[in-house]
Amino acid sequence: MCGRYAFLLPPEAMTALFNLLNRAEDYPPRYNITPTQPIIAISEREGRRTADLFRWGFVPGWVKDPKEFPLLINARAESMLDKPSFRDAVRNSRCVIPASGYYEWMKGADGARRPYYITSTETETMAFAGLYATWAGPNGEEIDTICIVTVDPNLEISGVYDRMPAILRGQDAIDAWLNTRDVEGRYAAELAVSAPQGTMQYHAVGKAIGKATSEGPELIEPAPAEEAGPEKPRRKKADSGQLDLF
Repeated sequence: MCGRYAFLLPPEAMTALFNLLNRAEDYPPRYNITPTQPIIAISEREGRRTADLFRWGFVPGWVKDPKEFPLLINARAESMLDKPSFRDAVRNSRCVIPASGYYEWMKGADGARRPYYITSTETETMAFAGLYATWAGPNGEEIDTICIVTVDPNLEISGVYDRMPAILRGQDAIDAWLNTRDVEGRYAAELAVSAPQGTMQYHAVGKAIGKATSEGPELIEPAPAEEAGPEKPRRKKADSGQLDLF
């Protein structure tokens, strides 16, 4: 699961990085983005690539009452083409969610769960694969909703958690994921893969990140030794080049 992340990229930098036709909104740096909040995402509709706000928590258009529908913040890459909630979005409404880093909690040998901040070793801004949908209510109201696609972890992240966001690496992957006119869903799904070994890093952070109201740069700072725990996460063993998750 990816249920918390940070977004620190200035609007003008994001506009240039993702070849946007519009200037990204003046969205302030966020260090603790949580589900149901508005988040910045990039979509391409009729050849126009724009950055807009979406509600984090995917609601398919066919849902009658969102209050009675489960909160879908992630979509598993392995099954998204087959799931009724996501299959139309894989074909027709893919998006990119820019992120500076994300958080996961790991249960240590002492039984305590500790948060870790996870980033890329290759770039300051990661491009998470995402899916969006527009829900229309009975009174004409519309809500644009979104979720993050997840995959099996690579070797580094396997010691922290058993899932990770699908990170699109390179402009070609980003372009293909966004191009729903020419790139079929089944081909786009092949882009949602685990990050290569050696491309991710992490460090323990303070417990304040556990509060949805917490905000500020101190949240991504390394935790003091007394909070970091007695040991670092242990990576899963690889067998013949394949990740052993069990």
